[in-house]
Amino acid sequence: MTDQTLTAAEARPSPFDDILPAHSAAIYREFQAGRVIVRELWDSHRSELVANPLYNLLYNHLSHFRTLYEHLGSELVFSENGAFFFLKESSDDESEEHDENAFRVQVILLLIGRYFARSGRDLDYLGRPDAGLNEQDLAAMAADEEYQDILRAARFDKGLAEALDYLDKRNLAFRAGAGHYFLSSAGMYFLEQLVQEYEQA
Repeated sequence: MTDQTLTAAEARPSPFDDILPAHSAAIYREFQAGRVIVRELWDSHRSELVANPLYNLLYNHLSHFRTLYEHLGSELVFSENGAFFFLKESSDDESEEHDENAFRVQVILLLIGRYFARSGRDLDYLGRPDAGLNEQDLAAMAADEEYQDILRAARFDKGLAEALDYLDKRNLAFRAGAGHYFLSSAGMYFLEQLVQEYEQA
């Protein structure tokens, strides 16, 4: 007959008791899909940015989730400036797939930033739902042979539309209607980092 009494350690409340398994699973699925978890998401029905409950859950239980992902062999990284979370492999030699994803994101962001700056607009407008890239911008970028060659080199064979979809699926940009995209807080953060690196080079 097995002993049913709990030890003192087992009887103590666990941080897991405060978090629904479905919510933890939803966060895990976001990270597994290669997404960052941003503070605000674009609600296409209301045409506005809305609070992301998964971000709030991570923020309010940061120490718990950091420990959880550490046990799973990853590092949960919080960017206060960009208001987002992402997972980083803990191993020193990050996977080739991770490197390629990072490279592809950088290529798209650099092209968007370069195009936007050349058009004489402040890069800050890229992160505004009422600004960002419009239909004319997308048409001009799609017609630029140099941009298309660079996108093909980054394995975006279908061009700009595929590249923007890649950012959208990772919560780095939002599609705010037909022919209208803007960068999320995470997308803006990574773009600003790239600009700084470029200026220091």
